[in-house]
Amino acid sequence: MTGLRFFPLLAVLLLAACSERTAPATEQPALRPQQAGQPLDPLTTAARMAAIRGAAVMGDQGTVREQVDAMSHDLQRAMRLPDPARRIPAEPARQRAATVRGVSSVAWVDFGNLLAMVDGAQYRDYATIDRICMALAPLGDTLWVTVHLQDRQARSGEDLDILSRNCQLPSGENAFGQRQRRMNMVEPAVRAEHQAARMKMRDAQARKAEDDRANAEALHNIPEM
Repeated sequence: MTGLRFFPLLAVLLLAACSERTAPATEQPALRPQQAGQPLDPLTTAARMAAIRGAAVMGDQGTVREQVDAMSHDLQRAMRLPDPARRIPAEPARQRAATVRGVSSVAWVDFGNLLAMVDGAQYRDYATIDRICMALAPLGDTLWVTVHLQDRQARSGEDLDILSRNCQLPSGENAFGQRQRRMNMVEPAVRAEHQAARMKMRDAQARKAEDDRANAEALHNIPEM
């Protein structure tokens, strides 16, 4: 009897374990390109130094070179320094970016700045930039590339604003030795100032109209002498 009572409990536990293993498959995290600009990990650096010392004692020059190269790579990432040996080739990159969902056309503004026109505001977001960067990743170091998105279906000045970000850095940050390329015809800050000025003028006009109406009503109510 004990075994019979135990079997349903075992079945429930097995089903729960299976559901725990299979549930994450329905919530796959969005792919992100490799991120640069992160500080060096002290534990990783210490492990690489220990591996270099151990390999040097054993005369294993191959492992020494491998670990030194890995440390150099980690330092380049931390310094936001693009790998000069892995530059992104222009035309293959343009062709790959053009295949990303929502992208209608792609052109290089200069070597490091890629402009993509997208089909609708729903594609003018950082998720589309990530998808473009992931498409370019097999070609080289995407730290070389800043992606700019513009909605070709935009109907207002604000919708025409270009969204920009380096493939491996937060918005507004640049790779070492690169400068931020201004792509908008009118910068968002300038447009915001103009909108604030228009709102202020509209409020002033509304107050004047209200004052004029109140003055006219007051004159109308003055009794005739």
